[in-house]
Amino acid sequence: MLLLIPGPVQTRPEVRAAMAQDIAPWDNDFKAVLTGIRAKVLALAGGVPGEHEALMLQGCGHFIMEAAIRSLVPAADAAAPGKILIPLNGTYAGRVERLAREAGRQVVTLKLPETRSVTPAEIAAALAADPAITHVAMVYSETGGGIVNDPNVIGPVVHAAGRRLILDAVSAFGALPFSLAEHPECDAVMFTSGKCLEALPGIGFAVVNTARLQAGAGNAGSWSFDLADVYGQVLRAGPGSFRFTPPVQVLAAFAVALDYHAAEGQPARMARYRENSRVFHQGMRRIGLKPYLEEAQQGPIINIIHQPPDPGFELQRFVDELKRRDVLISNFYNTPTPTFRVGCIGDVTPADMERAVAMVDETLTVLQIRQRG
Repeated sequence: MLLLIPGPVQTRPEVRAAMAQDIAPWDNDFKAVLTGIRAKVLALAGGVPGEHEALMLQGCGHFIMEAAIRSLVPAADAAAPGKILIPLNGTYAGRVERLAREAGRQVVTLKLPETRSVTPAEIAAALAADPAITHVAMVYSETGGGIVNDPNVIGPVVHAAGRRLILDAVSAFGALPFSLAEHPECDAVMFTSGKCLEALPGIGFAVVNTARLQAGAGNAGSWSFDLADVYGQVLRAGPGSFRFTPPVQVLAAFAVALDYHAAEGQPARMARYRENSRVFHQGMRRIGLKPYLEEAQQGPIINIIHQPPDPGFELQRFVDELKRRDVLISNFYNTPTPTFRVGCIGDVTPADMERAVAMVDETLTVLQIRQRG
């Protein structure tokens, strides 16, 4: 089966095989694995030893993003409250907004079309208009619509304005470039195991500026989501320790996936994903379907395609028929208009994407969908 969703992704057999073991999380052998993971993740994020730390939390990307917001941004009722600007151009940015509001943080949104990236000028204007804004929380790769908000052009604007950046890189890290050493304005970059690093889901990472984290100790209002407390565990018991019971099999598989990532390299992985995306995007046009984004705005992580206007088209039926041809895609969408989602990441090649295009074409023919675009 060819798994084409934006996470969990298709993985190598060697990565999956690493989960087939029983592990004690406090065992010294596993402590060495965990210590190695932290060091490799810190390096991948361009973190500076002694200035940044790789922290982990059980769960999905929403968990680690909420933890970062709670831990780094003072609540609305604090003596010196924080205020978060969120560029709102996709479903996952909307989820960041909800996480922040429900955590009791002040939020201001910059509402944008879902079909393009936020610009440096728009961020600069929003920050100038509201001096109370302390942080910008931005989604790097928006898996709702497929656009990319580039922190390498937005970060300098945040830095020039004297504000802080919290970066949701859940669907970007490991493929799209980012280095904390080059972004002094960034307090934290967050990602998960089951996306561009091609491991299994179940663990969230935050590579954080430890001085900023410790300055906000007591902000979280939650023991489970307190990254300052997570960091305290590292300081007390060492980098091979984990606060509460970790998903040890997921971490064992993640360690193997990191080795494969190192062998391929971030630039080559990004190039493979970009070619996957290009092949699928152009293939959809070739068979008469309309991509949601223009090619200039299309990110490498996920392609969003307008559903055919044919009255006989039904998404679940389409997904089921495609699955019978050994291609599995998402059976839901996050855009205002009906679309379908196809991930371009994971242990997948351009040849796989060509096969997926052919199977989409064949499936629509079998379903007698004549109006395609």
